[in-house]
Amino acid sequence: MGFFFGGGFEILFFIVFFLVLGIFVVNVVQSIGQWNKNNHSPRLTVEATVVAKRGHMSRHGTSHGSHFSTTYYVTFQFESGDRMELPVSGSEYGMLVEGNRGKLTFQGTRYLGFARQ
Repeated sequence: MGFFFGGGFEILFFIVFFLVLGIFVVNVVQSIGQWNKNNHSPRLTVEATVVAKRGHMSRHGTSHGSHFSTTYYVTFQFESGDRMELPVSGSEYGMLVEGNRGKLTFQGTRYLGFARQ
């Protein structure tokens, strides 16, 4: 009867299962590594300008329907010309306007605040 009835399906199932499990474990390890790196980074406050804003909407399917979430990002430019994009909360995103200048406080890739001038 072929591949699927001769035990092939079980082998394929376990390969896919361990592949998905491996991807999940790698993501968890990377997240913990970034969290640890941020915790060991210095808190910096520098002059910066808001140069761009964007939102990324993602859909999560559940048995009860779909759930949407939005992650907000703001790009800051430093006096040196370097840029950094940081994730921010929705309320912070709404308060920041492109062209705002002020003091950005961050730790690694963690946004801590922006004081407009």
